[in-house]
Amino acid sequence: MSSQPAKHFFPFLVFAAMQVFVPLLAAQSHPSAQDLLKQMTLEEKIAQLSQLPGKPFSVFEKEAGKPEDIVRKYGAGSVLWVSDPAEINRWQHIAVDESRLHIPVLFGLDVIHGYHTIFPAPIAMASSWDPAMVEGAQTIAAREARAAGIAWTFAPMVDIARDARWGRMVEGAGEDPYLGAAMARAQVLGFQGTTLGPDRALACAKHFAGYGAADGGRDYDSSYIPEEEMWNVYLPPFKAAADAGAATFMSAYMDLNDVPASGNRWLLHDVLRDAWNFQGFVVSDAEAVHSLITHGYARDGEDAAYKAFSSGLNMDMASGAYWKYLPAEVKAGRISMQQIDDAVLPILEAKIRLGLFEHPFLDESRLPQVLNAPEHMEAARKAVQRSVVLLRNEHHALPLDKSRIQSIAVIGPLADADLDLNGMWGAMTKPAPAVSIVQGIKNKIGNSLRVEFAHGPNIQRDIPSFFENLPDIPMKEQPAQRDEEKRKAFDDAVALAKRSDVTVMVLGEIALMSGEAASRSSLKLSGGQEELLEAVVATGKPVVLVLINGRPLDIQWASAHVPAILEAWYPGSQGGNGIADILFGDANPGGHLPVSWPHNSSQLPIYYNHNRTHRPEDAPDFTSRYWDSSSFPLYPFGYGLSYTTFSFDNLRLSNTAAKVGASLDVSVDVTNTGSRAGDTVVQVYIHQRAGSASRPVRQLKGFERVNLVPGARQTVHFKLGPEELQFWSPTLKKWVVEPEQFDVWAGEDSTAKLHAEFRLTE
Repeated sequence: MSSQPAKHFFPFLVFAAMQVFVPLLAAQSHPSAQDLLKQMTLEEKIAQLSQLPGKPFSVFEKEAGKPEDIVRKYGAGSVLWVSDPAEINRWQHIAVDESRLHIPVLFGLDVIHGYHTIFPAPIAMASSWDPAMVEGAQTIAAREARAAGIAWTFAPMVDIARDARWGRMVEGAGEDPYLGAAMARAQVLGFQGTTLGPDRALACAKHFAGYGAADGGRDYDSSYIPEEEMWNVYLPPFKAAADAGAATFMSAYMDLNDVPASGNRWLLHDVLRDAWNFQGFVVSDAEAVHSLITHGYARDGEDAAYKAFSSGLNMDMASGAYWKYLPAEVKAGRISMQQIDDAVLPILEAKIRLGLFEHPFLDESRLPQVLNAPEHMEAARKAVQRSVVLLRNEHHALPLDKSRIQSIAVIGPLADADLDLNGMWGAMTKPAPAVSIVQGIKNKIGNSLRVEFAHGPNIQRDIPSFFENLPDIPMKEQPAQRDEEKRKAFDDAVALAKRSDVTVMVLGEIALMSGEAASRSSLKLSGGQEELLEAVVATGKPVVLVLINGRPLDIQWASAHVPAILEAWYPGSQGGNGIADILFGDANPGGHLPVSWPHNSSQLPIYYNHNRTHRPEDAPDFTSRYWDSSSFPLYPFGYGLSYTTFSFDNLRLSNTAAKVGASLDVSVDVTNTGSRAGDTVVQVYIHQRAGSASRPVRQLKGFERVNLVPGARQTVHFKLGPEELQFWSPTLKKWVVEPEQFDVWAGEDSTAKLHAEFRLTE
């Protein structure tokens, strides 16, 4: 080639290169999702619809191949099960530096109630009845996770749970849709804020939907839920999450009315997209697309990928089915390229909103400063104080008076626990060392009293195979003991109680006993804990029971024989300090139960908002639905004591008659009648007496946590409008507010006696 043509050809090459690379560079700094889609091949698009495991995972690799190879060549929508910041940066460099379009990866992890600073478990935070506190906790969780490179959390779990045998009750807000909706809203706002920024993470409302109604409380088992119950009970917390702006939803594992949730078009399309106008994206739970074959819903992997995708599932978590089978579905014309683009678009838009294109890598040097911010631990301690529920306090056994005792025995297999205080999910990120109960008590009293500890017999549960698919976690089961070791541990604990002025017993469940793959057939205290408790009480010395657990337990004996019982749930990093604050009166417990507490597992499922029956509970001759035990709960929904007392009076309605569509003001006066400042949760319940369907005996429709000094009185107001009075009618097949007579109650729990009534007219 002559020099002259080459001279003119070089500017042409520069010009051509600019046409290719300048738009790409612009896309890297200020990308448009639509522009990216135009540049993407089918394989690159389907890579965005795939969530890849960040550790060896045979199910995925058998279907799709090596995850790193996919990221290197095509990119990926997301990588999960990576919690180490250096490893996150390594994966991100592969995606941004080596893939053709340099699209960053979205890293997701189960940051359920904290990343480094572990807050109380969700059921505990729901016990606070304090949405503002919960929002603040998840704001901190998002800040820490995002600093570590996690931009997507698989929370909040907003499943309604009416059966304490179900292990995942610990992750949610309990049994009530109204309280559940409030907690869902608070958590989404905490994770995401009103706009996504560098300290925020995408929320993921899960498990959509009905997962908590599993047969027999058995995790993963089928759910059979009538449509009206779905709309009125199980869907409201998800609707609240969507309305709060939740960027993503996660489909559930189980069959819902014989159609698996991860291939259920009614759920993922008719409800989520059509009825609610959800604009984000849906990810499956782990392996759930492939599991459509196991359910017997899909004939093979290709059928599973088609059914999941066509039902409205954007992203396949870790099964590899989308990566392997969707290209053939598009080429065969069963799925259109427009459908693929529509599914990819919200994933790209989420990455843009998070700012990942501008700042794909985390600054590891900044991480210690964020994770060790002292205000985070202060907030966690406050959360413990507000989440603890005082179940029993006979003869003012609590708070403990340091001036009247010289020695304290702290006894139980959870008294010196640290990681177990974080619960199953709190151990799966990068948790800070947790303060044990015995250490918290020592921190509180210093050298002024003698504090001694006895472990007692170990609690055991083998680590389930489920954990093999998750990041390395430091949890372990307590080791087995020989009979002589158990007897010595038992005798040493009882002897310590005898020589101490007061005993704090710390009993319940190790972290492995509540959570995923952790359903139970019995709620009894296991591992000899019940026998140890009875022996310590038999010493005649004062006893306080602190429960560490993720669900209500069978404490029938304790509720009759132990003077003081504190439900602390899994309290997290500051558990020991926060509980010590409660034990010694530096904080006054104000938590209330988000679940009905059963006598035993034979009563399950149990919930307060059931329908009236042929012989209702308030009938004069009613005793129980069982001839051999009570059908009432041991402690009702909404229940919680305080170190002070409160009275409720002067329940007023702005109108005793109103037209359908109008709103009424409900007000009630609450007074601190005790000698200490403290909190209570004012609760309002309604009942519609007749209509196009039977309505629950009571439904929570308003609550507010208030703090009052001794003698103080406050008027609390609530609104009852169309949103509070509507229900989905199975007769009319729509949402209705009906002209009928209504009851209203106000008080401290679901058995409130203060009553008024009103009528709605046409």
